[in-house]
Amino acid sequence: MPLLAALPYSEDATGRKGESTVATAAAAAARATTMRSTTVRGAVFDSVAARPLSGALVQLVSADNQSEFSATVLSDSAGEYAFERVPDGRYTLGFFHAMLDSLGLEPIAREVRVTGQAAPYTELAIPSPATLRRAICEARGAQSGSALVTGLVRDARSGNPLGGAKVAGEWVELSFAKGGMSRRTIRREATSSENGWYALCGVPAPGSLVLFAKRERDSTAYVEVEVPKTGFLRQELSVGAGSGPLRGTAVSAATGQPLPGAQVTIERGPTARADASGAFAIADAPLGTRTLEVRAVGYYPERRTVNVAEGAAPVRVAMQTYQSVIDTLKVIANYDRFSRIEEFKERSRSGLGQFLTAEAIARRRVLFTSELFPVVPGLFLEGYGAEQKLTMRGLTEERCVPFVYLNGSLMQGLTPADIDLLVRPEQIIGIEVYRESQAPPQFVPPLAGCGSIAFWTR
Repeated sequence: MPLLAALPYSEDATGRKGESTVATAAAAAARATTMRSTTVRGAVFDSVAARPLSGALVQLVSADNQSEFSATVLSDSAGEYAFERVPDGRYTLGFFHAMLDSLGLEPIAREVRVTGQAAPYTELAIPSPATLRRAICEARGAQSGSALVTGLVRDARSGNPLGGAKVAGEWVELSFAKGGMSRRTIRREATSSENGWYALCGVPAPGSLVLFAKRERDSTAYVEVEVPKTGFLRQELSVGAGSGPLRGTAVSAATGQPLPGAQVTIERGPTARADASGAFAIADAPLGTRTLEVRAVGYYPERRTVNVAEGAAPVRVAMQTYQSVIDTLKVIANYDRFSRIEEFKERSRSGLGQFLTAEAIARRRVLFTSELFPVVPGLFLEGYGAEQKLTMRGLTEERCVPFVYLNGSLMQGLTPADIDLLVRPEQIIGIEVYRESQAPPQFVPPLAGCGSIAFWTR
């Protein structure tokens, strides 16, 4: 039976339908409208990492009395979500994700209207680095455009956020004047809020800084982090006492094949070896945020910041071969090779540091680059074989390990044997050697504590 035929109505003396019929028909039409439904689709995007955000908890909740609809879905690997059979009406759409907590953000929501089988494709997003910097740092009086480091401090055992933790970031700033060069260490501090969130504003970008967190007697290690050009870095920190397990795998970045025998070390802590499948385990790693170093024959050493915590996911370390590192650095060096050579010559005339030219190296007729080190006053080779290390005279200690730069890039943790693999004597167009007080700013890592050696190759 048709819908209208079933509706009750009345007629007046002229036979016309009464007002009750019109009102009832209107109500029926309204009910029919609310029965219409459609699919609400969209995507969630992480503007900080510049990629879709998977695993976000997306919610759609009625914002008026027209519908009692509410539902929750998870965004897929492409960041997309979909709500089926959504009745017409006005809704609040939002999402939750651990990234929001880490960034100190409340759940982000917006209004969506569903009318007549149509709903707009709605995108949700974590704000961009620039937006976050403005919202967090400029509100605190920091200069416009200043870089930001933010994240959560957690208890390494329970995983719970830690309020009241002291977080500090330090870096070295060099300035030059007629009287010479001055050097100072700059420090930024913050205290984590009740939900564990912290923010350090006004840090250098791009640039390196040393990060540290402490709560009562527990602390992280001093870890070095790199702030990208975007001026925004999210860094989770874990604080805890005692030791715990650290597990992971070491693989080739090019092939994904395991690297059996890779040596894995927690800085100033225990060491382990990877098994035939590339898996490694350190049972008694110190809890908290630490620096992990992985070495494998033929591969460039990998250093990264890790959180040793109860229930932490295994670490996957993908290592680059020396050849791939060399090829990358050749591209960088050749980008503006002429100006780099001219800058090398200009610095050699400054009177600071010691310099070896390609001609001087050729006269030495050495087979390995490490054979050049004893030639330079103040450089020393200590030990033998795989345990051999390069040292130089320091300012605050008799011997220290210098920082090594190759074509302008800092190369972490290189031994003399590593340098021999990376740099052949016949490829060198110049070597610069600086004590700690002499090095120009581009060759001074944060809180260096030693001098630097810079290699330039063809």
